[in-house]
Amino acid sequence: MSSLFFIVGLGNPGREYEWTRHNLGFMVVDLLAQQTETPVRRAQCRALTGRTTLEGRRVELVKPQTYMNLSGEAVACLARKQPEFDPRRDLLVICDDLALPLGTIRLRARGSAGGHNGLKSIIAALGTQDFMRLRIGIKPDHAVTDAAAFVLERFPASARQKVEEVVERSAEAVRAVLRDGLERAMAYYNQQRAE
Repeated sequence: MSSLFFIVGLGNPGREYEWTRHNLGFMVVDLLAQQTETPVRRAQCRALTGRTTLEGRRVELVKPQTYMNLSGEAVACLARKQPEFDPRRDLLVICDDLALPLGTIRLRARGSAGGHNGLKSIIAALGTQDFMRLRIGIKPDHAVTDAAAFVLERFPASARQKVEEVVERSAEAVRAVLRDGLERAMAYYNQQRAE
């Protein structure tokens, strides 16, 4: 069994993308890094990484620096460095989701990309949809004509508290997967509704 568990937060590098809807994955990894006092600064495989222990497991916190659409290149490169790597067991990807309301999170064991370019890239690079993912809702409360522009917009100041809360709950959910297993974490966190 691979002793290293990859927690991959999806986002876009650069200050102009901080606090944008598409960068929720980065935000969760940043919070886990802060909680464990782990710098995520080691450059490898076109990603920034940081190794730590979380809930008794050795984990690699990962922020691909390839921009969203090429996230799979970084993930596949890191996977190749672990001879025993099994994506079904050793990988959890965190990303935003346009179909879920803001404040809602969903854990899944596998699934399609659902129109998310970061997931699409990882599925293509690994050749499988069988890896855990944590999706964080960003669904607007109004009709959006340009989804690509919407996900790259910054959260409004009025949403700040809700975003901070969902990032915190997402970090708790990641810990629960490591501590209690995916099924139990899903049973608990997937039931919760956005306020």
